[in-house]
Amino acid sequence: MLSAGGRAGAGPGARGARGRCHTGGGRRRCGPMGSRAAGGEQPPDDGVSEAVGEESRRLTREQLFTIVAAASINFSSMICYSILGPFFPSEAEKKGASNTIVGLIFGCFALFNFLTSLILGNYLSEIGAKFMFVAGMFVSGCVTILFGMLDKVPSGPMFISFCFLVRAMDAISFAAAITASFSILAKAFPTNIATVMGSLEIFSGLGLVLGPPLGGFLYQSFGYEVPFITLGCIVLALVPVNMCLLPKYDSTPRKESFWKLILLPKVLILCLTIFSLSACLGFMDPTMSLFILKKFKLPAGYVGLVFLGLAVSYSVSSPLLGLLSDKLPYIRKWLLIFGNLITAVCLFMLGPAPVLHIESQLWMFVLVLVLIGFSLGMSAIPVFPEILQCAYENGFEEGLSLLGLVSGLFNAMWSLGAFVGPILGGFLNEELGFEWAAAIQGGWPLLSGLATGIFYIIEATGKSSSSCLQNPPGDNEERTRLMANEM
Repeated sequence: MLSAGGRAGAGPGARGARGRCHTGGGRRRCGPMGSRAAGGEQPPDDGVSEAVGEESRRLTREQLFTIVAAASINFSSMICYSILGPFFPSEAEKKGASNTIVGLIFGCFALFNFLTSLILGNYLSEIGAKFMFVAGMFVSGCVTILFGMLDKVPSGPMFISFCFLVRAMDAISFAAAITASFSILAKAFPTNIATVMGSLEIFSGLGLVLGPPLGGFLYQSFGYEVPFITLGCIVLALVPVNMCLLPKYDSTPRKESFWKLILLPKVLILCLTIFSLSACLGFMDPTMSLFILKKFKLPAGYVGLVFLGLAVSYSVSSPLLGLLSDKLPYIRKWLLIFGNLITAVCLFMLGPAPVLHIESQLWMFVLVLVLIGFSLGMSAIPVFPEILQCAYENGFEEGLSLLGLVSGLFNAMWSLGAFVGPILGGFLNEELGFEWAAAIQGGWPLLSGLATGIFYIIEATGKSSSSCLQNPPGDNEERTRLMANEM
């Protein structure tokens, strides 16, 4: 769902860094061009402005190399993360790990990613952005290869302990690389960071789409070790390439208040939406492949193809939903509400829930996954611009510091959901079965959708009451009478 954040980030905040005014927090703020206009100066000649605009649209050599490096980490991180889904849960079961333990193994990646991103972000200037980026990729490549050797470890507690250790090291290394990547992108593209990050999310989605089928195919054809060794070697091969290509940049310090932003009521509601969507996706990682294998008797290679239903649906619908969100901002609230509610209904139907007494069939399972991908896009895409708009309305200044703060908040809440989702999902799956576990997980988007709807109703009621107080009917009648007397 970084694709959601990045794509949505290209909305209201991305265009404000240069040359427009914005009203928020009770005052008017203008960018550089807006300030000149306010001072009475004439705008530059059309030919000059066109030449400047054309020059600004051209990528420098350093910017192009930065995009290539960032694309490589986005793709490699997502494909290494998603490759486990089709076959690792069944392998872990053979080694004595329960469903709950498998969920914890999946969830610890998000937890360590969340914690270390915050810590490494504070010390990025001292460590150096380029060194952190390259070192993170190198360690991740080595750790990915080590994960492929875990089938040689004895079953039981030793296997489980090594799974946690290697998975945590992988999370820390990728957190270092991705944290540095954001800082480098912010330095290289100071005026259009959201647009660039949104474009790079294509590679994240590509990694998520290719990971499950590629992992399932390599596992079925060559065994447990080959998927991890192959991807680890690819990541290691990218290290010297990025050492040569990546320019050396310093990080950009953050100026805005994190607590001031997160304690805004609207932002809290939107954070619940991010968390609920991530928790639902995280629930599927350790549980869905086991259900498909047992229920539909599919080979491991075909399990990855079933995962494509959700990934492709989300990837195809997200750009369209993002365009709709940017062109018609007033429908974002409806996308948020109905997206959450549709996701809740789909999760209730994924099993389906035993109370419905409907026999699960493969075509219906894939169809529900497609609908979940679309509804997740409905909910996730509008979140980023809605948080930005809320920040502007409460006095936050436009700029990279706010954009970084909102992106950090989005990623933090997404990681939290990715940690809770697999753990709770693995426990519910073990105790109640996949059908009831999916239905219960649907409570997160149901709660989020209802809370969002109630908030927007209260907000609309408050604005209506405020408008009536500012313009009482009596004042309008008195004003009309005075105008008639003057005439």
